[in-house]
Amino acid sequence: MNFITEAVVKAVKTLYQTDVNPADINLQETRKEFEGQVTLVTFPFTKLSRKSPEQTGIEIGEFLKSEVSEISAFNVIKGFLNISLADSFWLNKFYTEILPDDFARFEPNGKKVMVEYSSPNTNKPLHLGHVRNNLLGYSVAKILEAAGYDVIKTNLVNDRGIHICKSMLAWQEFGDGETPESSGLKGDHLVGKYYVLFDKEYKKQIDELKAAGQTEEEAKKNAPIIKEAQQMLQKWEAGDKDVISLWKTMNGWVYAGFGETYKRLGVEFDKFYYESNTYLLGKDIVDEGLAKEVFFKKEDGSVWIDLTADGLDQKLLLRSDGTSVYMTQDLGTAQLKYDDFGMDESIYVVGNEQDYHFKVLFLILEKLGKTWAKGLYHLSYGMVDLPSGKMKSREGTVVDADDLISEMETTAKDQTEALGKVEGFGEAEKEELYHTIGMGALKYFLLKVDPKKRLLFDPNESVDFQGHTGPFIQYTHARIRSVLSRAGAISPAKSAAPLFAEERELILILGQFPEIIETAARGYTPAVIANYVYEVAKAFNKFYHERSILQADDEPTRQFRLQLSSASANVIKKGMGLLGIEVPERM
Repeated sequence: MNFITEAVVKAVKTLYQTDVNPADINLQETRKEFEGQVTLVTFPFTKLSRKSPEQTGIEIGEFLKSEVSEISAFNVIKGFLNISLADSFWLNKFYTEILPDDFARFEPNGKKVMVEYSSPNTNKPLHLGHVRNNLLGYSVAKILEAAGYDVIKTNLVNDRGIHICKSMLAWQEFGDGETPESSGLKGDHLVGKYYVLFDKEYKKQIDELKAAGQTEEEAKKNAPIIKEAQQMLQKWEAGDKDVISLWKTMNGWVYAGFGETYKRLGVEFDKFYYESNTYLLGKDIVDEGLAKEVFFKKEDGSVWIDLTADGLDQKLLLRSDGTSVYMTQDLGTAQLKYDDFGMDESIYVVGNEQDYHFKVLFLILEKLGKTWAKGLYHLSYGMVDLPSGKMKSREGTVVDADDLISEMETTAKDQTEALGKVEGFGEAEKEELYHTIGMGALKYFLLKVDPKKRLLFDPNESVDFQGHTGPFIQYTHARIRSVLSRAGAISPAKSAAPLFAEERELILILGQFPEIIETAARGYTPAVIANYVYEVAKAFNKFYHERSILQADDEPTRQFRLQLSSASANVIKKGMGLLGIEVPERM
């Protein structure tokens, strides 16, 4: 709305003989209960006019209406000048900006950004927390791509450590050669089964040692099974062929299982990093930090950094026996990723329980003089809770991602069939539709909330076709496609007919899409896109119910409304696509 700002500058100069900075002019979207589309706050100009806010607004409004052809009317409510833009303005905006194929398409901005998400452990299946992580990371990557960034989607897999050895040892002890093929279990579920078996046996041995007189802490250290797992880890780090072979076999099972889950979730990655390849990398950075006197060594040989002056604490970077800690590993991996891609920004999608860890990590890299550390960002997100009793988890502790996806498909099937929305569909089409609606419901519900907020996920509420949900938006898209398919060819001719309020409102909200993409990209928040697309769907449905499309009074009006419907469908489809959500052509 630069032309309004320029006109206000001219009005103030003409009326009050004063130059004003365009940046000081406050334009807002007019509140829905008032007539108009753009509102100017007039309070700042009263000291120039020496009149009331209302009178000042009237004077500026009269000047704007007489000078600017695109302004058709105005009204003043207290200190707010509400401006109505002429139909010619909205039609021009629609035909020159919104309807063309390149609407909301950004040119490459020359910046490279990495988004790291998922980051699973290879000792158990993905769970509900991973679902929010994957959907959030993938959507942020899609939004940044849409905003013109060159995006690298990465997954750092935690494929080594004592927790992996626990599953391996339990499989050796209790597995009797069981495989995904022989058991019919997905590989990640099979490995997770043995992680649970290890824990059960470990607790049993602890209880036995406590009964024999040992303390809780002594029993935890002395249980034979934990000692065996520690020995296995030492063998792994020493390169023992048998241990490495078993590790590769069981991780292979897990990766195949993860791949199936990622496909069902609709997420993908450009690059995988594995902690088994990166866990030693940080030791060079420790040497660098000691040389620069950013780190210091204690008498026992352990290496630390003192961050107390920054309001944090002292942080261990290398144990006295020379072994690394997670921070050492993350320092090395951060350097490796930058060496590989030289990105301008790197976003870590990790739960908020790691807020402190990333604050320390980024600060250490800055103190080491890594110029790229300023581009590091922790996209912190809250936990997801389920209403009690809504779903049963396989292990009784966390909700399995595969179980959740299946539950969503079943819920979508029940709701869709109850509403009679699958008439004329074949069985394969129905199954595809249930998956599309179920995943749309899940993704939308998790992404419409600000990432930082903890949320309560209710599967049934998420599939409500009349609520603030993914299926409501999906159904709106299908409704538009149904209208367009019945209409036949759409004429490219431009309309000059007067607009109804519902048509103006729809053009206004569609025109905001490029700005919405930029806002979501700047804030790394899919919630901005999700809530915007919902507003588009609501505005279209209001237009659809108030104004006949196929039975319009004349052919030019009919063609314009078809064009407006097509543009709405395109924005909904692209907006939902940025959330990783598919929209069906029919329902």
